[in-house]
Amino acid sequence: MSMVPLDSSKKISFQRKICDGDLVIVYERHDNMKAIKVCKGSELQNRFGVFKHSDWIGKPFGSKVLSNKGGFVYLLAPTPELWTLVLSHRTQILYIADISFVISYLEIVPGCLVLESGTGSGSLTTSLARAVAPSGQVFTFDFHEQRAASAREDFERNGLSSLITVGVRDIQGEGFPKEYSGSADAVFLDLPQPWLAVPSVETMLKQDGVLCSFSPCIEQVQRTCETLQSSFTDIRTFEILLRAYEIRECRLVSNAVEEGVTTGPLPQKRRHCLPNGKNTDSLENNGSVMVRPCSSARGHTGYLTFARLKVQ
Repeated sequence: MSMVPLDSSKKISFQRKICDGDLVIVYERHDNMKAIKVCKGSELQNRFGVFKHSDWIGKPFGSKVLSNKGGFVYLLAPTPELWTLVLSHRTQILYIADISFVISYLEIVPGCLVLESGTGSGSLTTSLARAVAPSGQVFTFDFHEQRAASAREDFERNGLSSLITVGVRDIQGEGFPKEYSGSADAVFLDLPQPWLAVPSVETMLKQDGVLCSFSPCIEQVQRTCETLQSSFTDIRTFEILLRAYEIRECRLVSNAVEEGVTTGPLPQKRRHCLPNGKNTDSLENNGSVMVRPCSSARGHTGYLTFARLKVQ
């Protein structure tokens, strides 16, 4: 099967200059980013002021740009990691921890042919495309026509159309198209009843090819594993739990204060942590860095079941 080469004019590069019509990620802070299409004559208005798109054109990705009030934002390239954080959520999406694990365990490298169902919001699909580039191909399917059309538009905006083909198809009921039989290096399923698609996956994978099925419920995993046992080996299920930490500077004081937070004992005293900038009469030192788990952590997303097709 011939592969369409990636359009070099649209290829994301940190050395390439921003052009009129490009998609950029406007970074205000780590929890506030948005995707914007650069259009000469347009403006972005936010709490930092007014930013003219014409000032962005010709600058490299990663540039810091100023507003009319002296505020600033950063213009970042729409990498798969950033796109996952700003895309429109048409369905539940996979995040970086799951995505990186999937690509690693599916053994996806440049030149691979990957089948995916369903497309959803396209978070994983974008990362798959980068993993198979420049000569590979991702064929992704969703039964919902409007969802598939929206995903196709997103891939075009990101310059990934030459790597991703979006189809409308009920994989659970119809299976993957027969034209891909025996040609897939890897298959990814995100379906309510993935066990129904397993017989089709068997015919799509090359010998020794790998399947991954994402399911939020353990009952789905159990039934899928039962179906996989006849034709697959090395069946494994994982749950990826990510724990982030807060790192911030604080001041340590020896005497009790009204807004202090006790963090540890000292002989006949207690240490207290104050917000940076507070003035006290009894500082033990000029400051310290406090590290602790974030108060809100992302919990269970789903189970990832991997299996390798038996060599006949």
